[in-house]
Amino acid sequence: MKLRSNTQLFIDFVTFPVRALLIFEDDRWGLSSLKTERFDHVAREVKGYCLDVGCGRQNRFVNRHLDGNGKGIDVYKYDGLTDDQIVEDITHFPFADTSFESVTFIGNINHIPKSMRDTELAEAYRVAKPGGNVVITMGNPFTEVLVHHVVALYDRFLGTNLDVDGERGMHHEESYFLSDGEIKGRLAKAGFTNIKKKYFFTEWCLNHLFVGWKS
Repeated sequence: MKLRSNTQLFIDFVTFPVRALLIFEDDRWGLSSLKTERFDHVAREVKGYCLDVGCGRQNRFVNRHLDGNGKGIDVYKYDGLTDDQIVEDITHFPFADTSFESVTFIGNINHIPKSMRDTELAEAYRVAKPGGNVVITMGNPFTEVLVHHVVALYDRFLGTNLDVDGERGMHHEESYFLSDGEIKGRLAKAGFTNIKKKYFFTEWCLNHLFVGWKS
């Protein structure tokens, strides 16, 4: 598993404003990208074989940060994804009960249409093993909205290709962010317990994650 060193964590903490402004996708200049940073925080919570829901381009979290120890799925065939990774019906994951030690939703729980969120989290509970966990990341509401707009502007004026949501197209029931209360409530409804919120200190606590457990 690829994790940042304590030295890198300190460097990333100090340089967060620069990294947030430049929004580069791959690590450079000795700094971690925001994407790497988010994956790093999630990887520290993963307990074993992992299902990454909404894996995005190149199945990057599983391939680069978990050394391939997992399965990435998505509803859209981004670059680098194979046909078997595309799940058209997100209300039924094509996996047997208790198949994974961890299930992750990295920066995308808000992009599940509102009417399907409970069903999809119930599927996460079904495929998780007893003693396994679910990990969900979500930023501060202000920063989530701001980042979405800044990324769109970068792509429009600088010719970058950062806006994966724009590439896929947003459903009318998607949101820019979810409140802490909604995330905790939906996790509890799905059956997860001992739900904890943990801040990303290297992003000055403007991003965070939730971990819930299956008994």
